[in-house]
Amino acid sequence: MGIGNRATRLRIGMATAASGMLAVAAAVAMTGTAGAATAAKAAPAVADTPPSGGYQFVTLGSHHDRTFNQLLGINNEGVIAGYFGSGAKGHPNKGYVMLPPYAQGDILSENFPHSVQTQVTGLNDRGVTVGFFSTQNTVSMANNNFGWYAAGGHFHEVNFPTGTPSKPPVDQLLGVNNHDVAVGFFTNSSGLNRGYTYNINTKSFNRVTVPGASGLGPSLTAAAINNHGDVAGFYSPSSGVTDGFLKLANGHFYKFAISGASMTQAFGVNDSDLVVGTVTYSGGATHGFLWSPATGFVLSSIDDPNGNGTTVLNGINDENDLVGFYTDGAGNVDGLVAYPSFGA
Repeated sequence: MGIGNRATRLRIGMATAASGMLAVAAAVAMTGTAGAATAAKAAPAVADTPPSGGYQFVTLGSHHDRTFNQLLGINNEGVIAGYFGSGAKGHPNKGYVMLPPYAQGDILSENFPHSVQTQVTGLNDRGVTVGFFSTQNTVSMANNNFGWYAAGGHFHEVNFPTGTPSKPPVDQLLGVNNHDVAVGFFTNSSGLNRGYTYNINTKSFNRVTVPGASGLGPSLTAAAINNHGDVAGFYSPSSGVTDGFLKLANGHFYKFAISGASMTQAFGVNDSDLVVGTVTYSGGATHGFLWSPATGFVLSSIDDPNGNGTTVLNGINDENDLVGFYTDGAGNVDGLVAYPSFGA
């Protein structure tokens, strides 16, 4: 079921809570990324770990699988989108949304009807959620993927109308803004990702490309969109290189990369154009970062203290609250929410 009316009542009843599979995830295509969640804390009024990079972190997740949770989006009411289950055979992804104050009873299951696997990757402040689902849970983890959105408790499948899909097909919606414009990508038969926007109200698609690139340009994943229509994501300008980008609604294109990293991936953007993402180094270490086109501000190495070097940040709201996940010392992947302890 969708967050629908319950989220609406929550909005009216609270004074804006302080506070898209993306994560190294967006292009994982229902294979599940490494790792998962611990026992979730019931009500994180006080962070359970010391601050890191100006943030205080709280571990959250569903008790249905304490070994694997990923949190992928957070709206301005503090509602979080995520899923549990690694995607390995017999451990399918199962989607949910989590309402404040984040007790286990505040976790609402949300899975595409008759699907085998579902991830909830993004949500807006109007009760609309987006994600992708699969009808498979294979040993190889090379499963088909189909995009979806849910509004008013009703699910709708969304797939870019390409004539050259990959086999199996891969199509994912990863974020949505308050104007009900979603972003995502599909993979073509050449193995390249093609980013796009989808207007839920008009049922229309538009491609997200790199300005000036020949043809349709390099492989690109559109991961997040804010209420101004600015899109964040990542692309491959050359072989073996992955850079983050922010494309404004007026067409201006910013690219950015963390020095010394093998991959810089933008996964979320808020209405201040503050971009959140994950940087990966050649040895495999991952850290969160923040980037702003206004100042060129980069704060890298934002790590959950329980997952230094294994932290992935996926979402950000207008309170600058962050969500993501990390791998703990026992090898579990744990969902996280991080609250700023400085004026980020």
